[in-house]
Amino acid sequence: MSSVLCISNAVKKRCSVRAYTNTPVPQALLEEVFSAALQAPSNCNVQPCQIYVVSGASKNLLREELVKAAGSGKPANPDFEWNVRFQGEHRERQFGAANALYGAMNIVRTDRELRQRAMLRNWQFFDAPHAAFFTMARYLTMTGAVDLGIYAQTLALLMAERGIASCMQGALGMFPDPARTMFSLPDDVGILFGMSFGYADDDAPANRARTDRVTLGSMLRFLS
Repeated sequence: MSSVLCISNAVKKRCSVRAYTNTPVPQALLEEVFSAALQAPSNCNVQPCQIYVVSGASKNLLREELVKAAGSGKPANPDFEWNVRFQGEHRERQFGAANALYGAMNIVRTDRELRQRAMLRNWQFFDAPHAAFFTMARYLTMTGAVDLGIYAQTLALLMAERGIASCMQGALGMFPDPARTMFSLPDDVGILFGMSFGYADDDAPANRARTDRVTLGSMLRFLS
């Protein structure tokens, strides 16, 4: 029963953290959580996920290059299809998430400059001491993406259990070229998404943002 309680608490505790202290996570602890997450399910046990974690000088260099790319005005060029335009209730929830974040930061909808600065913090890793990039063979497409998502969620919960905050970021796959160069990725491997992580700055306004969840009845149907 104790293990169930730990998982339940980690699920409740986990949230997207967008401001961090500069304290790095000890290397031994990093290896512990990434290793524990290897038990995540994988379709046919393919285990396609290849992860690159940047810290220190490598992270700072990549941050500079990503900010240049994202701020260049050139269109995003993700390795995988990310061009989804949310519709209906999905679009409403997207707006709700944005309003929660910008509201916590006291950024009004009409202040485009401040919103742009807040958006660019994605590629600054929100000042986190670490960032992970999740990659896989391009040919795996949706099947591989499911496996990467399962692994990443397992990893995030294991981190939450140990007091390590994180933020999943599709944005880190939008301008992949600087990371591809740093990691020397071959053409047949792509970056799907990334995750910034470290210890949360509890005083930061951005970390007061919380999003709501749909009701169970609107999501779930039991058939018997």
